[in-house]
Amino acid sequence: MQRLLAPWAVTTSRGRLHAEPEDNTRSPWQRDRDRIIHSRAFRRLQYKTQVFVFHEGDHFRTRLTHSIEVAQIARSLARRLDLDEDLAEALALAHDLGHPPFGHAGEEALNAAMRPYGGFDHNAQSLKHVTLLERRYAGFDGLNLSWETLEGLAKHNGPVRRPPAYLRQYNALHDLELDSHASAEAQVASIADDIAYNNHDLEDGIRAGLITLEEVATLAMPGAALAQARAAHPDMPEGRAAPEMVRRVIAAMINDVVAETSRRIGILAPASAQDIRSAPSLVAGFSVAMAHANAEVRAFLMERMYRHFRVNRATQKSKRALQVLFQLLHGGPQMLPGEWRYRAGEAGTPAAAEVVCDYIAGMTDRFALEEHRRMTDPHVGG
Repeated sequence: MQRLLAPWAVTTSRGRLHAEPEDNTRSPWQRDRDRIIHSRAFRRLQYKTQVFVFHEGDHFRTRLTHSIEVAQIARSLARRLDLDEDLAEALALAHDLGHPPFGHAGEEALNAAMRPYGGFDHNAQSLKHVTLLERRYAGFDGLNLSWETLEGLAKHNGPVRRPPAYLRQYNALHDLELDSHASAEAQVASIADDIAYNNHDLEDGIRAGLITLEEVATLAMPGAALAQARAAHPDMPEGRAAPEMVRRVIAAMINDVVAETSRRIGILAPASAQDIRSAPSLVAGFSVAMAHANAEVRAFLMERMYRHFRVNRATQKSKRALQVLFQLLHGGPQMLPGEWRYRAGEAGTPAAAEVVCDYIAGMTDRFALEEHRRMTDPHVGG
């Protein structure tokens, strides 16, 4: 039996930029999800960094495993809040498609290289992947996703007051109403990203030996969860303590978001999805207390993990590799392969910079390292 959704859930689609007959067996957002999963950009997430470069260990998160974990949390939240799970899942799976290799280090490197040409924004790049750069279908560029999925990718953090260049360009063609909020499903996918990110970085940081369980236990929320886990399982092997702690924190955060979002919706009293979009503020979010607890974890990770000397060394090497690649390819676009070379045009131009940026942003960590080696090591063939 079909689940009854809240009146403010997304229940109908405004369609796609390129009209297509709807599928007889899948909703528009199930179809979007499937197209995202089958895209090349999604497969490449397997070898894109979350914090650790791909070769540092088989069990650390990548952008792919992170996206799957975000999708699981987003579906849980959507179900508890009577929203459309499939739309929330599609948005969660697509939210990191625009991330370049080497995580935030790669984004900083590309943003610096592209500063004379408008900078680089991974959210806009995600939209660019699904509307232009994916080239699988005969009738259109991109994946031709539904308006609701594109809207959620563009503005899941709220209205976009100063959209990046590509977002402005696409919005002129297909109005995503950038001055309003996105759907509740998009907001749920965004908060699911926050829940997954910090908690799983804690677990990976402990596994990598950058931080210790004892240090994490000094934080209010993880410390309480760890104490609960040890009280419930006095003989628990130490290797299971971090995963047990993390799953309890995630459960607490999900419960908090459900309660706080329900409270905000009760005040707003929306009658439709459009009421969510026109609300004065986001409806999905943490309570004040949980937001403070989450900020404490984020600050701890920034100081103790993201700025750890081992991470800093990897960050600087990664940035340097992308900077060199950009300089070489922007100055010599004839070195780009195939269609990329044709699209880049003249060396040193803004058009060439944009194409080179798209080319590099789509790379995996390992391909970027190999490409850097091929282009800088005279003993390696091209």
